[in-house]
Amino acid sequence: MIKVMWLLKRAPHLSLSEFGEWWLNRHAPDIIADQSPFLKRYVIDLRVEDDSALAGRPAAEPEWDGVAEQWFETEADYNAVYGRLDRPTRADTLAHTSAFQRIVVREFEQSLPKVQTS
Repeated sequence: MIKVMWLLKRAPHLSLSEFGEWWLNRHAPDIIADQSPFLKRYVIDLRVEDDSALAGRPAAEPEWDGVAEQWFETEADYNAVYGRLDRPTRADTLAHTSAFQRIVVREFEQSLPKVQTS
């Protein structure tokens, strides 16, 4: 299994809310349609305004506004999608982002200890 993560920064003309609306309701359905049947799983993680009292809040705005996680069964499946020159979603991505970067990862899921409750 190949897992690819795309880090995206919204275009300057978009608020976080507008960026999320575009990505979830317009771009994601196009990605799914364009990359089927090769795309096996697709998860979008959108940044939210961090004005809470959560510990560890960064002093500056984060570099990225969201992450797309994509799973492909094989490298050939990934290349069948991203090796094409006629990718209709590319222009849409460029119009709505100011930067994006890809990293290929391998997941290592860790088991958590069971918590005893009384």
